Amino acid sequence: MPDTDIAIIGAGAAGLSLARLLADPPPRAARHSAVLIETPHARLRPPERTWCFWDGPVGELDGRTAASWSRIRVYGPHGDAVASDIAPLRYRMIRSADYAREVDQRLTASDLTTRLAATVTDIDDHPDGAVLHCVTADGDIRSCRARWVFDTRPHPLPPARTLLLQHFRGWFLRTRRPVSDPSAAVLMDLRTRQPARGLSFGYVLPLSDHEALVEYTEFSRAALTVPQYEERLRRYVGEVLGLDEFDVRASEQGVIPMTDARFRQRVGASVFRIGAAGGATRPSTGYTFAATRRQVRAVADALFAGRTPTPPSPHSVRARAMDAVLLRALDTGRLDGAAFFERLFARNDTGQLLRFLDGGTTPLQDLRIGASTPVVPMLRAMTELPLLRRRPPPGAGP
Repeated sequence: MPDTDIAIIGAGAAGLSLARLLADPPPRAARHSAVLIETPHARLRPPERTWCFWDGPVGELDGRTAASWSRIRVYGPHGDAVASDIAPLRYRMIRSADYAREVDQRLTASDLTTRLAATVTDIDDHPDGAVLHCVTADGDIRSCRARWVFDTRPHPLPPARTLLLQHFRGWFLRTRRPVSDPSAAVLMDLRTRQPARGLSFGYVLPLSDHEALVEYTEFSRAALTVPQYEERLRRYVGEVLGLDEFDVRASEQGVIPMTDARFRQRVGASVFRIGAAGGATRPSTGYTFAATRRQVRAVADALFAGRTPTPPSPHSVRARAMDAVLLRALDTGRLDGAAFFERLFARNDTGQLLRFLDGGTTPLQDLRIGASTPVVPMLRAMTELPLLRRRPPPGAGP
C-alpha cells in the first residue's frame, strides 16, 4: 500500500464526491494522489439508498439524476394542500448505486486516484501527515502514510442539548392504478397519525405513472422496528393514498440524527471529518447531500490551490441556532410539529423556503420566515436553551 497525498476513508456520498473531484483536477491546479478506502465487509458499508436535494435547472449531476420535479406539494393534517412551482429550482433524486458507478468510471480513467478494499483500524496522527493501519478482506495488515486524511465514517455523536432521530422506511411501489400526480413530489404529507412528541409524515416521489417511492418518516427519540414501519406504511398507502393494489419492488430504511451538537471538522493535525461525520446534516430537516457537496467542493478547491484543506462548517451559526430552537420546541412537546410545518409552507414562498433550508437567505429573510412560526413555544425554547447542559447521547453511539 503506497504512500499518498490524500486518504479518503469511506465510500458514501462524501467520500465518493471528494474522490470524484480529485480524480479530475482543473487545468493548472495542484495535482494530488489519493486513495479511497472502503471496508470489504458489506455490514459495515452504507446500504444503497436515494439522496435528494434541490438545485438549479441545470445541475452538475443531471446525467445521474434518477428523477426530478419542478413542483412540490405539502398536505396539512386535515388534507389541505399547498402546491408550489419551485422553478427555476428542481427537486432531484439520485440513487447511490448510480452515483458510485459514475465515480468508479472516473477513478478508472484517472491516474491520480485509486480504490482500496480494507478496513481502517487505526490512525496515527502527526503534524506532517498520518499513518493509516488497515486490514484487508484476507486479513493482511497494511499501512500507508498520507499527508491529509478525510474520514467520513460514523463516529459517536458529540454532546448535545437535544437529540431527535429522523427515522424512516420506504417502499418502491409498482401500482395498478396511476399515481395521482406524477409531476409533483410530495415533500410532507402530514395526514399520518402524529406521535405525542415530535412529528410523522408521508413522503411520495412519483417515478412514473405507475411507480413511486413512498416513505413513512418520524422525528422522535427512538426508531421503530421493521414490523412497526411496515404497519404504518400499509396504513398510509391504503388509508391516505387510497392505493389498494400494488407491488413492493424494493425498500430502503435509515436513521438520521437531528441534533444541536457541535461537530468538529478538524480532529487532528492531519485528519479531518467530512459529510455527516463533519456536521453536513441540517439539524432541522435531515438533508445532507447538498451540504456535503458544498463542503467537499471547498476542500477540493483548497487542495487545488495548495492551501490547508480544512473543511468549512456546512451550516452557518445563525442556521444552527434556529435549528436548535426548533428541535427543543419539538422535543419538549410544546410545539405541534404537524401544524408548524403546514403553517411554514402555507405562509412562505416555497422556493425561498427551500433556499432558507439550504442556508441561502439573508438575515432579513430569515426573520420573516421565523415570524411565520408559532411565537410562544419558540420563544420559550430559545430562552431556556442557554441554561441547558450539553450531554453525551445515550450510549454515546453513532
